[in-house]
Amino acid sequence: MPNQEFHFKKIDTEGINTLSVLANANNFNSWLYSTIKPYCKGRILEIGSGIGNISKYFIKDNFDITLSDLRDNYLEVLTNHFPTFKSTNSQSLDLVDPHFDEKHKDAFNSYDTIFALNVIEHIKEDQQAILNCYKLLKKKGTLIILVPAYQSLYNRFDTELEHYKRYNQKALSELFTQASFTIVHKQHFNAAGILGWFVSGRILNNKILPKGQICLYDKLVPLFKNIDKILFNKVGLSLMTIGVK
Repeated sequence: MPNQEFHFKKIDTEGINTLSVLANANNFNSWLYSTIKPYCKGRILEIGSGIGNISKYFIKDNFDITLSDLRDNYLEVLTNHFPTFKSTNSQSLDLVDPHFDEKHKDAFNSYDTIFALNVIEHIKEDQQAILNCYKLLKKKGTLIILVPAYQSLYNRFDTELEHYKRYNQKALSELFTQASFTIVHKQHFNAAGILGWFVSGRILNNKILPKGQICLYDKLVPLFKNIDKILFNKVGLSLMTIGVK
């Protein structure tokens, strides 16, 4: 694992640029949404909503969802993107805040589903983050975590996006079991993305995801979905684990 030490930035320029590029990848975002949707029910909390690339699908389908993020500028974007969405359904949330219990005790045992997509890799104290998710869930509540896979793929993209590490199934599963979750599903996601991530981030040493590359990739998502099916979701750029409290 790279010996990285990142310092919190109120304005995450690289993150904003990446989310903005991905915002137009409608086929990809819809694919990711359809992958986690079957596991989502009841009162839902999204950890790290960003600019709402996945949030918009839940809102459109009238899910009872609360959006959250660590950064105030993202919360402002969410408010502007979803003007008819209740402002009380967006909140500031730091999963490893030293005062987490004091600040969020009223929300303990409140949610049926919590999901965090490409969030945990930004948190050095990842075990504490999972433990705090446990506190927020109701009994039998579901936690969905998606993270980047394969430490061997760690490259400049990861550094610029402030990823502490990439995960394998064993490491991610241990975060769940050590927090007393029962794992009910594990899979990889987006096998076709591996080549693009490696070439663009390792060989070409790009700082952010190239817009043109993402546009081309998005057009080919129907093909890439079939590749994942053929591989039985055993290989992928991302890794997803689902646990029940």
